[in-house]
Amino acid sequence: MIVRRDLLKVDNPQVNFSNVSFSWPEQKETIISNCNFSINNPGLWMIVGENGSGKSTFFKLISGILQPDKGHVNCIGNIGMVFQNPDHQILMPTCRSELLINTISDISEKEINAKIEYVLEKVGLTGFAKRPVHTLSGGQKQRLAIASALIGEKNLILLDEPTALLDRTSQLRVLEIIKNLTSDNEFPLIAIWVTHRYEELSFADAVAEMRNGALSEWEKPSNYQYN
Repeated sequence: MIVRRDLLKVDNPQVNFSNVSFSWPEQKETIISNCNFSINNPGLWMIVGENGSGKSTFFKLISGILQPDKGHVNCIGNIGMVFQNPDHQILMPTCRSELLINTISDISEKEINAKIEYVLEKVGLTGFAKRPVHTLSGGQKQRLAIASALIGEKNLILLDEPTALLDRTSQLRVLEIIKNLTSDNEFPLIAIWVTHRYEELSFADAVAEMRNGALSEWEKPSNYQYN
């Protein structure tokens, strides 16, 4: 079946932080401190950093869950999240029903079915529409979470250590899928990926380090110096 590519209608996303700072109420410690960065092009942007360096707070500022104490966050895009554990975000019993609750367009059943087939094919789950979620492996559940973001027309995806619970084979499959989605000629995404696995950085278009609440300059993975 030929699926029309224009079923997924999104614009080019971008994220900009200008002198952003954030701290929790009644706490002296500043979690995000005078953070500046820009992402204006599709690609796989990876962030590394120690536990407690501010990565989770950083994602919450991008998504609008938190507002900065100082500075400005300018985010243009339809934001989706992929968590470390897919069981924390998959709600429905089958792949099809999970995708249906993430479909936002008021379109015909024929077009919905076409979109479901399309996004499942994009994440390597062709023919899985009727599969019960509980029969999926951890890697397949993560791919279903990515498909849910796609069918919800998310064009800026935040991935919080999405391979932490996966074996090496599933890890590479998820990396390859996200890499392909961010370099798609028709519908390229921005994916911001937090990782502790340095071997994953070779897939990135750019790498930055979160340290002391600030993000370093973006650089090519081959230039990044491990600390």
